[in-house]
Amino acid sequence: MDNRNQGFIVTIDGPAASGKSTTARIVAQKMGWLYLDTGAMYRALAVKVLQERIALKDTKKISGLAERTTIELIPSDNGTQVFVDGNDVTRNIRSPEVDQAVGPVCEIPRVRKVLVSHQRKMAEDRNVVAEGRDMGTVVFPKANLKFFMKASLEERARRRRKDMHHRGIAISLSQIMEEIKRRDKRDENRDLSPLERAEDAILIDTTDMDVNEQVAFIIARIRQKKESERTLS
Repeated sequence: MDNRNQGFIVTIDGPAASGKSTTARIVAQKMGWLYLDTGAMYRALAVKVLQERIALKDTKKISGLAERTTIELIPSDNGTQVFVDGNDVTRNIRSPEVDQAVGPVCEIPRVRKVLVSHQRKMAEDRNVVAEGRDMGTVVFPKANLKFFMKASLEERARRRRKDMHHRGIAISLSQIMEEIKRRDKRDENRDLSPLERAEDAILIDTTDMDVNEQVAFIIARIRQKKESERTLS
């Protein structure tokens, strides 16, 4: 797919709890651009799968559900609200049950095809910060600027536990670490769109970086890139 005429597209990929979601959202807010949280879209579909009590092995039913489900990402003062068929599922998408279900849902080829199509349509003719697992490798391979964020397992687990604690979910650090390891293995080894760093993506290790440092780094690179493109044109 050639997206060179779509506007300025920035992709931020990385494993769970590497810092990409918060950073991407703030970068988009500061730049006045669209924040495309693709992971939230897959999680939203997983919520619908669980609500419909569809077995995670029933790929045909899940694929059909993806085709007839409307997923919306609405910017708000507190981040992005996620709606499924008009219902706000923003809180639901971060539940432990969805954590378990989203991996199998993501691995279904038809589901990925449907959601990737939606993601590309949402980015048409807009400046976008797109965040997920395969933004720079599959969804927007010709993005203007790509980043890949990582962090140590321990730090990622601490971040996830803090987030879950704020939402009233009690879970041990060891449980979260095991879940993250399982998710990493699944993401990195799946046949379709595995988690990997694009060759031209800038690597950011966020283990010892706070959010403000991550945001400042990315915005500086965006401005450098935009200036260089203006010079070349």
